[in-house]
Amino acid sequence: MREERVRKWNWAGLALGVTGVIVGMTHVAWGSDIQDIRVEWTDAGKKLATERVASWKSKGEMVLIPAGEFIMGSDKKTDRLAYRSEIPQRRVYLDAFEIGKYEVTALEYLKFILATNRPPQLDWRYDGGNFQESMAHHPIMHVTWADADAYCKWAGQRLPTEAEWEKAARGVDGRLFPWGHQYAGPTRANFGRTGLSGPVRDRPERLLLYPPIISVDKYENAVSPHGLYQTIGNVAEWVSDWYDQDYYKSAPDRNPQGPETGTQKAFRGGGWMDSTTTMRVAMRNGTDPNTKINWLGFRCAKSVTGEHSSSTTSHMHDELPTLEASR
Repeated sequence: MREERVRKWNWAGLALGVTGVIVGMTHVAWGSDIQDIRVEWTDAGKKLATERVASWKSKGEMVLIPAGEFIMGSDKKTDRLAYRSEIPQRRVYLDAFEIGKYEVTALEYLKFILATNRPPQLDWRYDGGNFQESMAHHPIMHVTWADADAYCKWAGQRLPTEAEWEKAARGVDGRLFPWGHQYAGPTRANFGRTGLSGPVRDRPERLLLYPPIISVDKYENAVSPHGLYQTIGNVAEWVSDWYDQDYYKSAPDRNPQGPETGTQKAFRGGGWMDSTTTMRVAMRNGTDPNTKINWLGFRCAKSVTGEHSSSTTSHMHDELPTLEASR
């Protein structure tokens, strides 16, 4: 068995096809991959969506991450939950960049869908192709890597690299979680949920459309040192890199971009159904880039040019502990 905990789609017999949802056994998958379900706009639904985009305020705020070094990866001496893919721990230098303070929301993704003439998301089944009003600031889900990449490019941005995501999530000091070294609990992150409650309890197939996700601006007590919300929990996040569990063994220490090729795309952060093991900012994983699932979303990043873009030495060096000190 691989040391890496790789998620298996269609767990416990929940299969999805063009015709809809088939519950095949008495158990239910926490997360399920969807490829062929499609929702179409009605004329009234598209008109309502256009009105929402014009009148509702989105949360597309970006945060500047200064150029400099940070401690990336894990060390078994300080993190007993560390996986092989997170080792070795090392200092990595990154040029300055901007990254979304929040995960991309349903409302923000709706603007993209209307601008690019795409169909509604499969879980938007109200008022002719719209999401419920209470879901406007939930993170977008059921998006492939290509969907996420297309959105960011449309917005004049891009997906962050693994290294950028991790620096934004943990700061420079090698902490295990965005807030420090204390383990995650329900007061700091949305995780460890089965979703089998409320309207889902007696109809478990509804979990496909109604997972227990929350608005992207919750958990003010758990923001990262750079001010990012929900880098762990709620939904995991696509990043730009191809995924290779052994990449850190040969990765450059300056602006790593990930492997040149691969079969899986990396994602970070863990989702609503994950355990404490995956709630750490150094945790890495990957999946087929065509995956659409109810616990995987994204946030965007942007390169910075000019005086903040780079430095020959880290201007944050005085704040950066030695690797030995972080252990």
